[in-house]
Amino acid sequence: MEILPKTLGTRPRLAVEVRVEGVVAARAEDAAALLTAVARGDVPEGAVMPGLKAGNIVNKVAVTGAVRRALDAVAGSGRERLRDVTVVVPDSAVRVLFVDFDQLPSKAAEALPVVRFRLKKLLPFDADDAMVSYQVMSNEKGAVKLLAVAMPRAVLEEYEAVVLAAGYLPGAVLPSTLAAMAGLEEVESPMLIVNAGTGAVTTAIVQGGALLLHRSFDMNAGASAPLAVTTVVPLVDRESTAQEWAQQEALGPGGWDRFEAEAAMQTSVVETAAGREFGARAAAREVAQAVSIAAAYFEDSLQRSPDQVLVAGTMGAESLAALMEESGVEGLRVREMVDPGMMEVGAVTASVPRGWLAGVRGALRN
Repeated sequence: MEILPKTLGTRPRLAVEVRVEGVVAARAEDAAALLTAVARGDVPEGAVMPGLKAGNIVNKVAVTGAVRRALDAVAGSGRERLRDVTVVVPDSAVRVLFVDFDQLPSKAAEALPVVRFRLKKLLPFDADDAMVSYQVMSNEKGAVKLLAVAMPRAVLEEYEAVVLAAGYLPGAVLPSTLAAMAGLEEVESPMLIVNAGTGAVTTAIVQGGALLLHRSFDMNAGASAPLAVTTVVPLVDRESTAQEWAQQEALGPGGWDRFEAEAAMQTSVVETAAGREFGARAAAREVAQAVSIAAAYFEDSLQRSPDQVLVAGTMGAESLAALMEESGVEGLRVREMVDPGMMEVGAVTASVPRGWLAGVRGALRN
């Protein structure tokens, strides 16, 4: 099973995202990804616990039921159910990595051992059974840049299993924030993106289709040790980033290297709540702090302040704006990544807020 399809034209017309808060599915008829149908499936609290170890799907029956209900509502005819579905998974279940080489063989069969060797040092988990997809973002003389996503095989199989049990075929898997970013139009003005929901927040900066920053913070990684992982990526051209990540391969064991050490300097750790009553407040502080850190990196690297924040995820723009105001983060206009023009009239109801749709909409856009 590939983590991503090899060509843009093979992207499925159905997509489903599994999150802690529930499941959302969408359908689009063509590569423009105008959403023609959306649906949501609720799950009990604790049914999904994203992470890098097996056990992400705690309540398989409940999650399978939610996936089935959501996809059945958007699939259309029975024939559609035979088609592949793009599965969007939580950022906490993957690692997004940037690696560069002086040179890399052009043939995948020859490049994979080289990439595999380098990734052994970058992954923070036992990578014997990991799956990885990579995309050549730019290839100039003396400089080859790759964007890679690594995911433990056991974790990947959990998300695939609930889709299969729901009666559909998982044709591709995308991490939430990168999926959402795929729905953006190419503009020269840099954009700050926030994907926030229960227990996790990811911030990213993109300019002209080029990823500059990807920082995920998992507040569910452990009550006493929340985990932040930052990937800083230099600019690449839009044409190169339009290519699909092409291969997956099992990796050898490895640990951290200097790249993660440098990234760690840019991370912060939220104070552990002393009790349940302080948990939501601590999480809110962490989300606000994540936005502040990303905004500071934006200003330092681009010599300008961000003029707006694009919001994906279940927190929603209105809630994030209120949170930032309460936390003293000012001067940023907050808006949803998915606007009404990206959906057919009547496709979305109050039961499926626009913030929930950024991942599936991006997954459907070629």
